[in-house]
Amino acid sequence: MSSWSRTFPSFLAAIVALNPHRVQAQPSADTLLTIDHYLDLEQVGGPQISPDGKAIVYTRGWVDRVNDRWDNAIWIVNADGTKNRFLAKGSNPVWSPDGTRIAYLAQAEQPAGTQIFVRWMDAEGAVTQVTRVTEAPGSLKWAPDGKALGFSMLVPKSDDWAIEMPAAPPGAKWTAPPRVVNKFHYRFDRNGFLKTGFLHLFLVPADGGSPRQLTSGDWNVGASNEGAPFGVGWEFSPDGKTIYFDGSDDPKADLAYRDSNIFALDVATLAKRQLTTQRGRWSRPTVSPDGSKIAYAGFPAVRQTYKVADLWLMNRDGSGSRNLTASYDRDAGFGLMWARDGSGIYLNPEDKGSVNLVFIPVAGGTPRPVTTGTQILRVGSMSTGGAMAGTRTTFSAPADVVLLTPNAKQGVDLVQLTSVNDDLLAGKRLATAEEIWYPSSGGAKIQGWIVKPPSFDAKKKYPMLLEIHGGPHGMYNVGFDYMWHTWAANGYVVLYTNPRGSTGYGTAFGNAIDQAYPSVDYDDLMAGVDTVIGRGYIDDKQLYVAGCSGGGVLSSWVIGHTTRFAGAAVRCPVINWISMAGQTDIPMFGYNFFGKPFWEAPEQWLKQSSIMYVGNVTTPTVLMTGELDLRTPMPQSEEYYAALKMRGVPTTLLRFNGEWHGTQSLPSNWMRTQLYMMSWFKKYGARPTS
Repeated sequence: MSSWSRTFPSFLAAIVALNPHRVQAQPSADTLLTIDHYLDLEQVGGPQISPDGKAIVYTRGWVDRVNDRWDNAIWIVNADGTKNRFLAKGSNPVWSPDGTRIAYLAQAEQPAGTQIFVRWMDAEGAVTQVTRVTEAPGSLKWAPDGKALGFSMLVPKSDDWAIEMPAAPPGAKWTAPPRVVNKFHYRFDRNGFLKTGFLHLFLVPADGGSPRQLTSGDWNVGASNEGAPFGVGWEFSPDGKTIYFDGSDDPKADLAYRDSNIFALDVATLAKRQLTTQRGRWSRPTVSPDGSKIAYAGFPAVRQTYKVADLWLMNRDGSGSRNLTASYDRDAGFGLMWARDGSGIYLNPEDKGSVNLVFIPVAGGTPRPVTTGTQILRVGSMSTGGAMAGTRTTFSAPADVVLLTPNAKQGVDLVQLTSVNDDLLAGKRLATAEEIWYPSSGGAKIQGWIVKPPSFDAKKKYPMLLEIHGGPHGMYNVGFDYMWHTWAANGYVVLYTNPRGSTGYGTAFGNAIDQAYPSVDYDDLMAGVDTVIGRGYIDDKQLYVAGCSGGGVLSSWVIGHTTRFAGAAVRCPVINWISMAGQTDIPMFGYNFFGKPFWEAPEQWLKQSSIMYVGNVTTPTVLMTGELDLRTPMPQSEEYYAALKMRGVPTTLLRFNGEWHGTQSLPSNWMRTQLYMMSWFKKYGARPTS
């Protein structure tokens, strides 16, 4: 589950008759978007517009079929949409302040792994490898004078425990000493192994050289120790003399309450000052064009599961703090970007399944929508003239690069510049999505979407998959999702919803499951199922439920509270909150998740645990979890598997190789996940009797 965090010709023709438990990828169909076409999907992200507004660089990803991974390259397109072309292998490009160079991340040979490179954008196109570090750099930014690059990087730290062992005899092959762990700070290194350490900021000359460490200590730069929703937020001041960043240098406070603050760091002396004074979760410092103000996101400390982050403004010395969005009940932590004239800040808030651009005036007043529509529009960079680059996706169109140019109506003119998946989608009949709103318990109104097969006929009966999102504080949206089209092409109706606990609907809606997870969110899911069944085209004996992470929590909860589903795919779940507290990588998870630690209130922790309702389960259930998962670790799935086996409920546990949290990051595993689910549901095609 994320940190309170997140992407067929009628039924399978490839079922092997003598073995209904085996499914193969179905043959390609010219008119349907099927699983085998997934290998042709491309992704775009991180568009950055040049300072002069004439060109946009972006990351373009594709499936490396031989090595079973997503690979990336940097492409460039003119602002008028012409000359869309390959530029370099790598990702995360960032323009230099004068537009003469880009810095980016790419794989190097010496030393092996991710390094920072700089490419000149003149005719010569010379490339320099800037770093030769042993850990992967990230959060790359140019210094305002273009002479240096700042970045974040893990500083490994082992917890040594000195003991006096007898000397090993010559040539001895003694077992390696144990890994000493007494902190919650750990990450995977570039080879996939667990590593302890802390995330800090560095500065390196743009022409290459030795990185200089700017922050240090047993704490992390970044809004939380295990990765905040907004990641590492940091920026240079316009004169380059100061760096503003978020994080917490109080490990106890950060672990227990997930506090964070905004700091100012003198680049020359490395003197650090805390600018925020009120305890809370403060992140994403964003400096005004003249350097006098800092916009940032967050809220004062509260003991509740979820609260939207407001947009705040303070002077560069930390004085004069004020809330700009106190009456705007949407999360202001996404896409902070100052207008060039300093009159306000642009945001990319989630709102009822969509994401658009909103403008917040510094002088105060009502937030102003800059764009509207059923879309996911994420804007990430701005030219000196005010033009912006972003990506846009809809239910039927994968993300592409777009240009937004201010117009006289205080809005923007939006032009799509790329069409990277047009070849894949050409001639394909895609699924359709119908937005629905329906009532649930307590008078709640819930938003969902019904995905229908390309040849949908309301007079027929269809099997239905209820797919549940993770988080739990996350939001299903109106963007393109390959999974929806794959299932619809195989003859399924898919229902996906945003039950209470979801983001994009305000604090009260998201906090409705505080200290009661799962609870009313289950009501919302079942009300959605009833609503769709009421349309008359669902076979209620072929209902299926699935979900990963927070969706794994809820799918296991669902089958413990109803027998209406014929099959379940419980992916990367939490089954037992008490044992989860000692297994997960979420720091101090067991401290106060249900108001009190589990040793003080075990009854509450058990009441919300799916394992306690396994005696009610009759639904055939396949469990799927990654072998490397530290967020919802494998023992959670093993507990549920063992309990289902003891009860005689049909079950199988699939342990996915090479996967951390989830089972779909590797292309082959994405396809396996879909096919195993379909195979399981095909085998158990009727509702079990209680």
